[in-house]
Amino acid sequence: MVIDFNKLEEIANPQFKGGEGDTLFRTFSDGQNKIMRGRLDPGCSIGYHIHETNSEIIYILSGEALCRYDDGEERLGPGQCHYCPMGHAHALINASPSEPLTFFAIVPQP
Repeated sequence: MVIDFNKLEEIANPQFKGGEGDTLFRTFSDGQNKIMRGRLDPGCSIGYHIHETNSEIIYILSGEALCRYDDGEERLGPGQCHYCPMGHAHALINASPSEPLTFFAIVPQP
């Protein structure tokens, strides 16, 4: 099955999970998994939140990311992946003052 994210509508999610600015998503969901291509422009973030019933995988496509994870921080660049297991918390921040952060994320649905 091919999912063409270029053909999916990009939806703005203001202050997603309590973050700053808009998180832009192109999303496919089949009820089992939510698969997203996302973008955070400079100054934007996804707020700190707990994955109580699922996990999340975030693969960085371009840009610089700062991920707050539990009690620490991780910096990620293109080709790197962040994994947030069920029961853990994280936030995703665009760490570049001038470039968008693009990423691919998978969230299993409970």
